[in-house]
Amino acid sequence: MTRRLLLMGVSGSGKSTLGPMLAEALSLPFADADDFHPPANIAKMRAGTPLTDADRWPWLDALGAWLAAQPAGGVVACSALRRAYRDRLRAAVPGLRLLFLHGDAALIAARQAARPGHFMPPALMASQFATLEPPGPEEEAIVLDVREAPEALVARALESL
Repeated sequence: MTRRLLLMGVSGSGKSTLGPMLAEALSLPFADADDFHPPANIAKMRAGTPLTDADRWPWLDALGAWLAAQPAGGVVACSALRRAYRDRLRAAVPGLRLLFLHGDAALIAARQAARPGHFMPPALMASQFATLEPPGPEEEAIVLDVREAPEALVARALESL
């Protein structure tokens, strides 16, 4: 069975931690969407400037192309905060399954502040939550509560899949 999975949520929700764990459990390749950002996007975020949709479209297209090209499937960690972003990824990757890492803003902000050297500054957390459009029921996302330990979240994701 081909599995193409998108771990989505705001910065600091645990995508980069859970993605490799889930990919390993499923024997699938993993990609972090952060690695697909062009230098101009990274510079904007480092400067505390939120990305525009025009900044995001080529980034999402590159990510979708990578995932669609994986013969057995793959796991991608990507914020995909807006429905339009997820729709664009789903158009490129038929059968894409969403796993939404959901959590309290204060908990996620504390985690984000503890990430040394990441280009997403904690000051942009408010814009992340302002942009977030949680998946609707028709998106059939698996919702994972980030208060749980990473191992428990991977087990819950595997159960739900």
